[in-house]
Amino acid sequence: MNKELDRRRDARFEPLLDTKQAAKLLGNIHVKTLQRYLNKLKSVYHGEHGVRALKELVRSYLTISKDVARVMTRVKALYRSWAIPCTGKQVYAPRHRAGWLAKLSDPAVHRRAEFYYQQLDALRSLRQQVRRELLAESQKHPAWKLLCQIPSMGPIRAAVLIGIIQTPHRFRTKRQLWTFSGFGIETHSSGDDRSVEGQLRRRNRPVSVRGLNTNHNHDLKNLFKAAAIVAAHKPGPFQEFYTALLAKGIRPEMARLTLARKIAAITLYLWKKGVRFDAQYLKPQAA
Repeated sequence: MNKELDRRRDARFEPLLDTKQAAKLLGNIHVKTLQRYLNKLKSVYHGEHGVRALKELVRSYLTISKDVARVMTRVKALYRSWAIPCTGKQVYAPRHRAGWLAKLSDPAVHRRAEFYYQQLDALRSLRQQVRRELLAESQKHPAWKLLCQIPSMGPIRAAVLIGIIQTPHRFRTKRQLWTFSGFGIETHSSGDDRSVEGQLRRRNRPVSVRGLNTNHNHDLKNLFKAAAIVAAHKPGPFQEFYTALLAKGIRPEMARLTLARKIAAITLYLWKKGVRFDAQYLKPQAA
């Protein structure tokens, strides 16, 4: 019987159960048994309809921002391919372009650089338009004002945060948000189990950190990382928290990771409770 089922599944023949067989199986299930299975079903989050417009604007803004970064990389790559140093942002400025284009002696390469500049200008103008609409739409949500009070968050990051997460009640604890944001700690590996008499058994070894989880939302991780970098260099409570971590001997990259996790935890707490930011939330018991 199993071989026949495997043959049908592999060859993609007719379905394993037709309508009559399925009706027969359902008819043999007792009502109480079916009710017991239905009670075990859990609701699945499908998104909030009220943030659909903001969500699409966030997607547009992030996509166009990535396109701008790609074109800027192409511009510098073009000059570097001709051994022309182009450090800094002066190469992108419209008032300095004539001087940079004059360094390209080949007419075809010169024209190619002009196309890149035209593409860059168009994308920058489009990003500004999306940015204005994004800010206007985000101000319709009460959570935006609360999130803007967090140091280093800012209006754009607050709007993007609402568009990605949509509602804080998706996460019961801060650790679930950390995992979703790529800040969860991995403690397992493929070598944790061993085969004993044909069965997998857990190895008796101490738990070790394997790094951060890889299945996460990359845009959200970049948001919290950027906020942590700004907070570490901007005077305020977050900078004091970061400096205290360095004073304990923690490496700068690990201190920035801890600061990013702290910002994420405080963000979730403020968003859920609907309260204003307070430096007291930097204490371990508060976040």
